Order: sequence, then C-alpha cells, then structure tokens
Amino acid sequence: MKKRQLGRTGAQISEIGFGAWQIGGSWGDVSEEDGKKALNAALDAGVTFIDTADVYGDGRSEKIIAEVLKARGGDRPFVASKAGRRLSPHVADGYTGANIEAFIDRSLKNLQIETLDLVQLHCPPTDVYYRPDFFGELDGLVAKGKIRNYGVSVERVEEALKAIEYPNVATVQIIYNIFRQRPHDLFFAEASKKNVGVIVRVPLASGLLSGKITRDTAFRADDHRNFNRHGEQFDVGETFAGVPFDVALQAVDELRPLLPADVAMSTFALRWILLQPAVSVVIPGARNETQAQSNAAASNLAGISPENRARIVEIYDRLVKPHVHHRW
Repeated sequence: MKKRQLGRTGAQISEIGFGAWQIGGSWGDVSEEDGKKALNAALDAGVTFIDTADVYGDGRSEKIIAEVLKARGGDRPFVASKAGRRLSPHVADGYTGANIEAFIDRSLKNLQIETLDLVQLHCPPTDVYYRPDFFGELDGLVAKGKIRNYGVSVERVEEALKAIEYPNVATVQIIYNIFRQRPHDLFFAEASKKNVGVIVRVPLASGLLSGKITRDTAFRADDHRNFNRHGEQFDVGETFAGVPFDVALQAVDELRPLLPADVAMSTFALRWILLQPAVSVVIPGARNETQAQSNAAASNLAGISPENRARIVEIYDRLVKPHVHHRW
C-alpha cells in the first residue's frame, strides 16, 4: 500500500482509504458483522485512513469503527468524520460553532476518543462558505483540542474553490471518478498550490464502476440507489454520480475492453483516480472482505496507458459530460 500526504495536516496516509458509509446504512442490508470484517480486511491490507460521518446509521458507523480499532489495538489509523447533516432543517443558519461542537462531542463519544483527527463540514449549504466568522469558530474548536484539523465535504467545484480561500481549511472531500472529471480541470491545481488535502469520495459511482450492475439489478428500499435515484432525499450527484442510469451502463460497457486481464473494473477505476498527484486518498466503501481487498489492490496496479486514458476521456466527453459537467 502506497502512502501520500494529506495536505497541510502533514499526515502520511494510505492512498486507498476506507469509506464507512456502507457499514453505517443506506446501502441495503449490511450486517454489523460484515461491516467489521470489511473494515478489518481493509486495515489488514494496509489502509490507514477511515472516513465516516455522524449521520451514517445515526452513529452506527462510528461505533463500529470504535469497536474494531479497540479490538485491534496498536497504531491507530487516521479517522475523519463529518458534521452538519444532523441539522433539521439543514440550513446555513444552523452552522454555528455551538451546533458543530455538539455534533463533534457526539462523534467523540461514538468513536471513544478525545480528539478527532479531522472533522469535515458535511456538504453544507453554499452560503456557509461565505461566513468567515463561522470558520473562525472552527479554529476555536482546534484550540480547545476537540479536533486537530478541519475541512469540508462539497457538492460542487465552486464550493471547493471558495472553501480553500480560508487558510486553515486543511482538506476538501469531493466527488471525482471516471464519470465526474471536472475537478481536475482547475480545482486540483489550486488545491496543490495551497497544500490542501484532497479526499475523493464516490469513486465507483455508487457501484456502477464495479461493472456488476445491470439494467435488471434490484436495490432494496433502504438503499439510496433506490430511494435517492432522482435526488429525492439528498443531492442526486451522490447517487450514481448523478449520471442517468442507462447512460452510465452504456459507458460502462464501452469501458470494459480497456480492462487488463484479470483486473476488476472497480480496481481499474480506482487506479485511474490515483493518476492524479493532487489526490491524497480515495475512499471507496466496502460491504464485505472481498470488496475491501479488491479496493486496496488498486494501489499496486500498473499505470494506465496513454491510449486508454485518452479513450476514457472520449467516452466521458461523448456520453457523460453533457449530463454532469455543468452541474457539479
């Protein structure tokens, strides 16, 4: 497992992390036992970065992480959580130092720790990025010792560019994958200039880039790929990366001939993201040990040829770009 630096945090972390949304909820039936096995498999494969959120299973994800790390002992991985989505209604005025501190306190209890390595604002309303006093309050939480670093998780490139104007925003979490290529047009260069860590989420477009989903795949009622396919519950870009289902399946079929022999599409798709030096870590989720091991394998996969890289861009430009590039 290769390592990269997480921006100005200075932390050296595995370039493949563990996204803990799936073990929390909203991905159908993932048992606590399977969640623990998946996380242990990732850690055994060299993963040293875990990303979670206080709303994943209403704390279930954080509690599973705590139990696994306590049982394992030894050196702790870098653990990042998110805060803000517990607000109801989820509006900019709810983003106050007091509210975020209360959410952080809850996460600290769930994770059984005294200080969070990183807290990320969880896709806040755009107006939050224009409230410098609030970011000053986050500095206060660092001073209190409740968090070591803070960053943001964004929906749009423009939000990311605005966020990194604040000097103490250490990281940005953003969607980037073969179906969502806009971040590398400008944002990655700006993040690198400012030594901001880049955490890539939804790297497999909610499983589409696993190559295993078909037109006949059925999703459970409690799976966001069912209940949020059209953005009914949260931003549609979080589900299938916002790409129309039939368009995405056509693009997946055109990607298949590019795969090296005996390489899973998911591993190939993760390796494509790692071609970008601005990326600090990619955080695919995993429902079981096999998925976790496959994700980790991307770190050791050989590079992608210039010809195949060009073909990926062509497929994106022709099929996918018209649906997503202008939106996020």
